[in-house]
Amino acid sequence: MPNHPTLATLAADLDSGRTTSRKLVEECLARIADPAGEGRRAFVHVDKGAALAAAEAMDGLRKVNAAPSRYAGIPISIKDLFDIKGQVTRAGSRALDDSPPAEHDAATVARLRAAGFVLIGRTNMTEFAYSGIGINPHFGTPKGGWNRAAGHVPGGSSSGAAVSVLDGMAHGALGTDTGGSCRIPAAYNGIVGYKPTQRRVPLDGAVPLSFSLDSIGPLARSVGCCAVLDAVLANEPIVAPRPRPVQGMRLALPTTIALDDLDAEVAATFERALKSLSSHGAFIERIEMAELHDIGPMNAKGGFAAAESFAWHRYLITSKGQVYDPRVAVRIMRGEAQSAADYIDLINERRSLIARVNARLAPYDALVLPTTANTPPRIADLADDKAFTTANLRSLRNCTLINMIDGCAISLPAHREGEMPVGLMLAGAGGSDRRIFELAAGMEAVIRV
Repeated sequence: MPNHPTLATLAADLDSGRTTSRKLVEECLARIADPAGEGRRAFVHVDKGAALAAAEAMDGLRKVNAAPSRYAGIPISIKDLFDIKGQVTRAGSRALDDSPPAEHDAATVARLRAAGFVLIGRTNMTEFAYSGIGINPHFGTPKGGWNRAAGHVPGGSSSGAAVSVLDGMAHGALGTDTGGSCRIPAAYNGIVGYKPTQRRVPLDGAVPLSFSLDSIGPLARSVGCCAVLDAVLANEPIVAPRPRPVQGMRLALPTTIALDDLDAEVAATFERALKSLSSHGAFIERIEMAELHDIGPMNAKGGFAAAESFAWHRYLITSKGQVYDPRVAVRIMRGEAQSAADYIDLINERRSLIARVNARLAPYDALVLPTTANTPPRIADLADDKAFTTANLRSLRNCTLINMIDGCAISLPAHREGEMPVGLMLAGAGGSDRRIFELAAGMEAVIRV
């Protein structure tokens, strides 16, 4: 990853006068506009005038010691799934082109504004957030950071969000995560992505994929950066996570599903990270988690995502289905075949799953597993629908396990400089967010040595 600053570094520079919000915004805008870069594909809308005006306002408030937070003036990007007052929310689709501008900010956007963050623009995404790959036929597909000349996928659905942070077009990003949409693009681009416990962050003002599984989280350059943004999104005090010593960490590695069919690079990088953790005193126990076998049958008919997205899309897709990405439309339409009884069964089965998994995790600090089974595939290799489906399922598989158990999880870059990007995921039961941040902060530097 390029040597871009963290939120803490930027806050210190702003506080000392070494930089200004206007300068930060102008630098981000220049990177977005660079014709040799990915800005035109990473963003679907850049609000240059409003961003510069907000930067001037934050600089003025800081001069009179009235900045709303120490992070005021730092530019961040917003996934095109969120309402921003006065703008049309398209959710990466042409089907919403004629929608009226939003009358209010989404709850999370409003919280970021209140903390003084500057909204630099709306980022590209998989249409309606329905894939872990990041391809968008309407607005183009931003190339991921790995081997740009070959054109690898950015990961989805928060594709532009990850690329905006990686390339310094923003210093943090607001994303969503229904089955990995913050963590997958983070893993594919060598940054950090966080999926919070769902109930901590309000979903109001975001186009839903699955209201049972949707979570709103940040993508950024470090554990500390994600912790700052997560606290703002959850309306909690911003307190830097206290890194836990690696020595004595109790980590469970599920051998059920999570280690199946790994790409060679993923397997090698992950095992190297585990060895480093062990050498620093972490206790890692490989455990069977038979409960995870229940998730595949639960999703056999499309699961919550198909049922709940069809409920939201059923009228729009009837009138404008011809402009949907066919790969998205076919998955939404799977929800039409689910009955009310099927859906009630899903709710009950998930409730049981969560209880059983929480009991299984009780003796451990966290689960540790690869974020994705695969490394980012080339965009050109996914023209065939079968190849796309295979890659998509492998991208989503491990992350989806955590959404289904109502957990929280973070993806950390585990690869070394010059290697293909690989993410290591730490996950815990719902409500263990603070512990996950502390563990991640403690192991952040260790896993890449």
